[in-house]
Amino acid sequence: MKKFVFLFLFASALWMSSCKPDDNTMMMPTTNTFKVTVTNISTGKDYFASGTTGLIMPGESYSFSFHAGKGHYLQFGTMFVQSNDLFIAPSDEGLALYDGDTPLTGDITGMLLLWDAGTEVNEEPGVGPNQPPRQSGPNTGMDENGTVHLVNDGFTYPALSDVIAVSVAHDGGTMFTVTIENISNNASLATPFAPGTWVIHSAGQKPMFADGAAASPGLEALAEDGDITLMDGNLSSKSGLTVPFAPGAFSVGSDNAVFQTGMAADAALEALAEDGDPSGYDAPATTGIFNMPVGASMPGPLVPGGSYTFTFDAEEGDALSLALMFVESNDWFAGIDAMPLYASGKAISGDITSSLTLYDAGTEVDEYAGAGNNQPLRQSGPNTGPDENASVMPETNAGAHVPALSDVLEVTIEIN
Repeated sequence: MKKFVFLFLFASALWMSSCKPDDNTMMMPTTNTFKVTVTNISTGKDYFASGTTGLIMPGESYSFSFHAGKGHYLQFGTMFVQSNDLFIAPSDEGLALYDGDTPLTGDITGMLLLWDAGTEVNEEPGVGPNQPPRQSGPNTGMDENGTVHLVNDGFTYPALSDVIAVSVAHDGGTMFTVTIENISNNASLATPFAPGTWVIHSAGQKPMFADGAAASPGLEALAEDGDITLMDGNLSSKSGLTVPFAPGAFSVGSDNAVFQTGMAADAALEALAEDGDPSGYDAPATTGIFNMPVGASMPGPLVPGGSYTFTFDAEEGDALSLALMFVESNDWFAGIDAMPLYASGKAISGDITSSLTLYDAGTEVDEYAGAGNNQPLRQSGPNTGPDENASVMPETNAGAHVPALSDVLEVTIEIN
């Protein structure tokens, strides 16, 4: 009997062993459905750039430089110190820095005006006891409670062309230099120009003041006391590079079918990186595109606060690659290069922002980010900049004004 039981168990073990699946032929790889969310976490800015000027005494000059592109305007202001609250500035809408494709250059003194901030009652220029050279302290004159307007108080002032000379030089590319000269030492009334502020902005904006409106506290301090602390703080907090992204493309597999680092970009990548056009990747067998912001009714760019999502199936051994254009550039894109989707047999999930890199597609010569006239928001048409004829490489010289990708993009992945 014992012998029979032993033989039965042995035979059963052999039968079960023969029925065990072959790991190489019968076990199927694990497949999961992944969802990727790409979010623009940047903060939009009202103005492109801003800065300050120094005290300019009679006979002295001061220069400042900046980058600007088509559609940008310059506004600046400095106190006429021998007054209660007068300042020199262009019109409240500023000066257009381009006329079509032609940059503003030369003597712009004739575009300047003498403004009254409307915050302090005017006294005779050059002798008033509440004017900075003679007042006992800041903000000591009688309140006017008026609005910003061109000076019309009945006092006599020297012509602005006898007091100040301002010129603009176009230094090439997107660089401009403005020079302010105090020539009042030869005028009927010599006056210092107090420290001032400048800002690069868009059409229709009035960043420093508005004709007929009450002066801001920042303008009051600038125009009454040459104190630019408030104005500079307000402008600088609202100035910088706004960072939208264009629709993008992705691939899932063992290789990166979107881009190859160190290789020349193909036509699909060139269109994506130069013009935000991912249509060359709309081939579901190998790649896909993402172009519909969450909550939108039609495809569009990824503006601050917006998100793209896309889903796909992947198995162990697959990797994710993606690319989307950094719009304020000639041919930069944020990319993930073949990031494995499984680790030790387990599907990954969570924040994968650290896998992002800023790349240069090498197809178009770079200009200053946010100002280049061959960049999408300013170019006359697609593919208009000079060819670069280089390879796809990480961008290592973006400029100090360009934020790190981790400050403007967040990418997460989850298993559906």
